[in-house]
Amino acid sequence: MSASKGLDSAAELGAVAAPAATPAWQRALLVLLGLVVAIAPIFVLESFHLFQLTMAVIMALAVLGLNIVSGYNGQISLGHGAFFAVGAYITAILMSHWDWSFWATLPFSAAICAAVGFAIGFPALRLAGHYLALTTFSLAVAVPQILKHKSIEDWTGGVQGLFLVKPDAPAGIALSPDQWMYVVTIIVAGACFLLVSNLIRSRIGRALMATRDHPTAAEAMGMDIASLKTKAFAVSAMITGIAGSLSAVAIEFVAPDSFGFGVSITLFVGMVVGGVASILGSLFGGLFVLFVPNIAEAISKAAPGVIYGVILIAFLFLLPDGFAGLVRRIGNRLRGRG
Repeated sequence: MSASKGLDSAAELGAVAAPAATPAWQRALLVLLGLVVAIAPIFVLESFHLFQLTMAVIMALAVLGLNIVSGYNGQISLGHGAFFAVGAYITAILMSHWDWSFWATLPFSAAICAAVGFAIGFPALRLAGHYLALTTFSLAVAVPQILKHKSIEDWTGGVQGLFLVKPDAPAGIALSPDQWMYVVTIIVAGACFLLVSNLIRSRIGRALMATRDHPTAAEAMGMDIASLKTKAFAVSAMITGIAGSLSAVAIEFVAPDSFGFGVSITLFVGMVVGGVASILGSLFGGLFVLFVPNIAEAISKAAPGVIYGVILIAFLFLLPDGFAGLVRRIGNRLRGRG
């Protein structure tokens, strides 16, 4: 059986797990509503709150990257914070040492992160479950230490890190650097979300879910599972790396200790809370992991971690399938009443 026929067969097998098609007019209405919601904060939020929202969108994009490999392809990764760090440092090095503009660094950062993801994904094919989780965990632990190493500290800044400057808005656009950074983040994140949405709805996306849910059947149909999983890892790393690039410019600083193992856990929490294998859930997950810790600290400055843990446990108890599951159930009820 040819690879193309195998892909078609696996895509048919994965169709049972694919989301139902949304009518075109509903998609257009959702896009229009999304644009209005996305643009409104520029005019109503102050600089600090706009910065927080920018970081929430960036985290949502990073969660989306993790969702590709863990949600849609079923490979558990606890190391995506490493790809986030690589993307941030590629942009920081190019901007600080060679005076590249942010837009010029973005495709370069995406390509490097995709290559690193492909390189990590290839040996990871022999691993599954908790073995793969431990392997990616070691990656998340190792990358910050590598960034501190003396052999490359001239490039990375070592433990001191690198300072950046937010780009100004183009001439003729009356926006502050914070407002322009928010616009840039929305444009880049929107393009990535659209790309992933189209990918998941294609036969390749259905084949990804087929290898997740029915790996033996998919392989029997001639599907090249090894190639598919490796490419999924590469695309996932690319999306998360782009989020890292945006983060470096938004914060205007990168340092190895900013990309510890906690970043990978934060992304994993965002994926689970938002909804595994859900594009909309990735957006909610980014909002959750950025704002809920702040809410927990506002409730109790003495023990914010305890409050955050209680909120997280309560949320998972009430919504075990995440925010996306709640939206799905509400949508099903509304369609049933119609």
